[in-house]
Amino acid sequence: MTRTNIFSGLRDFLALWSSQAVSSLGTAMTDYALIVWVYNQKGTASSITLLTICSFLPTILFRFIAGTIADRWDKKRIMLLADLIAACGTITVLLLYSFSALQVWHLYIINFLLSFLNAFQIPASYVATSLLVPKEQYIRVSGLQAFSGSVITILAPALGSTLLAFGGMTAVLVIDLTSFAVAFVTLLFFIKIPDASRHTEVREPFLKSCMAGINFLREHSALLRIILFFAVINFLAKMGGDGMMSAFVLSRAGGEQEALGMVQSAVALGILIGSVIVTFMKPAKNKVNVIFICCGLVFLIGNAGLSLARSLPFWIAAAFASYVPVAILGANLTAVMRTHVPIEMQGRVFSAKDTVQNCTIPLGLFLGGVLADHVFEPFMAVASPIQQALTFVFGTGKGSGIAVIFFIIGISGFITSLIALKKPLYQSLNEKT
Repeated sequence: MTRTNIFSGLRDFLALWSSQAVSSLGTAMTDYALIVWVYNQKGTASSITLLTICSFLPTILFRFIAGTIADRWDKKRIMLLADLIAACGTITVLLLYSFSALQVWHLYIINFLLSFLNAFQIPASYVATSLLVPKEQYIRVSGLQAFSGSVITILAPALGSTLLAFGGMTAVLVIDLTSFAVAFVTLLFFIKIPDASRHTEVREPFLKSCMAGINFLREHSALLRIILFFAVINFLAKMGGDGMMSAFVLSRAGGEQEALGMVQSAVALGILIGSVIVTFMKPAKNKVNVIFICCGLVFLIGNAGLSLARSLPFWIAAAFASYVPVAILGANLTAVMRTHVPIEMQGRVFSAKDTVQNCTIPLGLFLGGVLADHVFEPFMAVASPIQQALTFVFGTGKGSGIAVIFFIIGISGFITSLIALKKPLYQSLNEKT
């Protein structure tokens, strides 16, 4: 029977997706406000990248254990508990700020703890989505999730700036807590996640189960290869435009948060357009080639292109153009993983995938901040023959050193993607999709 409604079978998912999007918007506004606050306190690229490192490291370290728990325990309870404790973190920030006691190191600790919770929430949410969604809707669901993420990124800077201007940090945090309540109540009372017991295999020892995800990837070499590819890509991306975008724009724009907000909105608009394309277009037969082509475009435009831009309109254009393929890449990669991994193992395999491909992110962020603050920015501030040649291409002043980093990363990522595209090792991943 032919489907007449492209969203058939997605009622429960749409309720969960929309309520979680409301909560994510509140969180994104808080993240935006805190990035601006931290930069105003410290004024360095490394202060921002360290905040991001604290948001990634625990998730990576504990993901193996979390994936096993997500496969064994009730997904809904894990998500509710993680959300509730995360709300306590926001309340802590609100209280510290209200009493003028908030310090940058407080945010590092809180982000570290929230990242620990995400280690459990993300695989539980991933498996819950697979349980709620028909297999033929995987690409469309990925497009919808990218769509909401892009809308959030568009709205968060504008709403965050408005709330900061008229209500201060307190207003941002209160709205964040209100949005959390909407998502929590919706999940608690209105969403029924199907029982995964029919998919569950015979229980094995916990430690052995923790390694099941990585063992599955070792047995499926094509999946492992593409994950290792993205481990390299994530390292490069976090050293470049993906990890250093805020520092680059704030440096170039003299700390103006309006400029950062417009660039972030352009990023989100690009993802929005890409997610709309993915949601409504016919799924690609050769998803792997789509992944590598999009990845190359992201680096070429979003890093090399952005590094050559000298003014806000060009930053906005480069940010938009580079993030259209990001949504397409992400949706196709997610569909490939969901199609090739049995549902009873998705929590563990997803966690193993996330650990392997994201383990390079903290190092990339750390090196990006260190190279910007202690190597390339100082180098571009002192006259020399090489510096003068580089200023002709990348300009002068604060942020020019970061621009040089972006260019190097952009060319490296583009070449890496082209090499992967020409290798036949990944083509078996197209067989089931």
